[in-house]
Amino acid sequence: MRAFVDQELCIGCGLCAGTCPQVFVLGDDGKAQTVADTAADNRDQVLEAVAGCPVEAIREEE
Repeated sequence: MRAFVDQELCIGCGLCAGTCPQVFVLGDDGKAQTVADTAADNRDQVLEAVAGCPVEAIREEE
């Protein structure tokens, strides 16, 4: 699975990067981006980031 961040919706709050830094980082533009696929050892953190995004900018796909 891979998480995707909608750059149009992202407000750069950093919650996802703080929750799962193995998958999410804030780019030079201040918006979140994914840098890795979801793995078994970080799946719960990715799902927490998806659920916690205040603007629902993150989705996960197969």
